[in-house]
Amino acid sequence: MITKIFGIFSKDIGIDLGTANSLVYVRGRGIVINEPSVVAINQKTGQVLAIGEQAKKMVGKTPSHIVASRPLVGGVVSEFEVTEQMLKYFIDKVHRETLSILPRPRVVIGIPSGVTEVEKRAVEDAVKNAGGREVYLIEEPMAGAIGARLPVQEPAGNMIVDIGGGTTEVAVISLGGIVVNKSLRIAGDKLNEDIVQYAREEFNLLLGERTAEDVKIKIGSAYPLENNLDIVVRGRDLVSGLPKEIILTDEDVRKAMSRSIKTLVNTIKSAIEETPPELVSDIMEKGIILVGGGSLLRNLDKLIREQTEMPVKIAEDPLTAVARGTGVVLEDIEALRDVLVSTEHEEPPQG
Repeated sequence: MITKIFGIFSKDIGIDLGTANSLVYVRGRGIVINEPSVVAINQKTGQVLAIGEQAKKMVGKTPSHIVASRPLVGGVVSEFEVTEQMLKYFIDKVHRETLSILPRPRVVIGIPSGVTEVEKRAVEDAVKNAGGREVYLIEEPMAGAIGARLPVQEPAGNMIVDIGGGTTEVAVISLGGIVVNKSLRIAGDKLNEDIVQYAREEFNLLLGERTAEDVKIKIGSAYPLENNLDIVVRGRDLVSGLPKEIILTDEDVRKAMSRSIKTLVNTIKSAIEETPPELVSDIMEKGIILVGGGSLLRNLDKLIREQTEMPVKIAEDPLTAVARGTGVVLEDIEALRDVLVSTEHEEPPQG
C-alpha cells in the first residue's frame, strides 16, 4: 500500500551515471537532465557548493579549500557520499515541479559491465540513500543497445561499442544476455590526457584538462581528414613559466591520441575473435553499432570499419543512447526483466 502511495507521488527515472556526464530519463517525459558528473565541495565545512553544470565551471578555478571533483572513476563509484549527494540532487530536481514532498521513485541505473558485487552494491546503496524506492541495475552496453533500438532479446548477434568518458564497453548481445564482453579504461578522458601529455612533451606547454577536451572536440580525429583543421591554444610555458600560445593541427591531435585509439580498436577486434561464428555472421550483416560521446570523434567509425572489415554505424544521438535504454526498460520492466543485472543479495520474489 505504502509503495503504491509513493508511486503516485514519485516519477520513475532512468539514470546513465557516467564518469563525465550524467543523464536522467523521466518516465513519460524523456531525458530531462544532462549535466556533468562534477561536484564542488568546500573542504573546510564539508558543504556541497554546486553540482553538475555549475560545478564544472569551477574546475581548475577554485581556491585550495574548494575542490571540484568527479565522484566516479571509470564509471565506478569512487566517492560514495559525494555520489549520493549528486544522485539526490538529480532526484530532487526531477520532482521539484511536482507537489512531491518525499520523492521515492523506482530507478533503473546503468553500470559498467564486469563490475564486482561490491561495486554493484555501492551503486544500489547510493541510489537508495538518495531516495530511490526500488533500484534496478542494467549494464551500460545492454542499455546502449536497447537505446539504439537493437533487438536484444532475439537469438541474433548485436555488437555494441559504448565509448564514454571513463570506460569503453564492447559487448556482443544475444537473447537478452551479453555473450562477449570487454571493458577498458580508455575513453574520452584518456584522450584528453593524451593531448595534455603531447603538448607538454612536444611544445613544453601545460594545458588544462578543459582546454584539451575543447581541442579534441573541435579538431580531433581518428583517421586523416579531407580538410586540415587547426586551433590556437593557450597555456603555461613549462620553461619560462609565462603564458604561451601555439597552433595545434588535426595531425598533432591524431598523433597524440594514436596509441589509445589503437588499443581501443584492438579490443574491438579481440571481442570479434571471441564471438561464436553464427553471431559474427549476424554482426557482419547488421554492423557494429557505436554509442557514447566518444563515438562522435571524427572518422572513428571509418577507422574501425577499415580495421575490422565490418560495417560500422553510429547510433542516432549516441550521447543519450544509454539513458534512452534505461527509459525503455522503465516503461516495461516486466517484459525486459531478463536484461537487468541480478545482485547476489537479492531475495527471491514472494509467491
